[in-house]
Amino acid sequence: MPEFEEKVLTLLKKLDEKLDLLLDAKGVETDSKPSAAPSNDEYIKPSAVVDKQEEEEKALIKPPVEGRRVCPACGGTVFNTEEDKSQVLFQQGGMKIYAKLYICKNCGTEA
Repeated sequence: MPEFEEKVLTLLKKLDEKLDLLLDAKGVETDSKPSAAPSNDEYIKPSAVVDKQEEEEKALIKPPVEGRRVCPACGGTVFNTEEDKSQVLFQQGGMKIYAKLYICKNCGTEA
């Protein structure tokens, strides 16, 4: 992949040089010569920039989840439900109704 990037940079530099020659031939004055490709010292891969932006967005904004259970440890919203045999809600005709435990599928924390 680095070979491909180097080829692209060299082609961009050649294009920039040809554009400068054409502009000079037509008599068009340019105050500053914007380079189409940054130098090798300043070059940053686009995927690295995108990854950095995604991390910043995740750090700043947690999507609001309304009307759903949210895990206090990891922020997940997917849970397994199990009966909590230690808490009997009520008993009728010999049948017991138990409270429920919600266990996060991501980290295993009880919510």
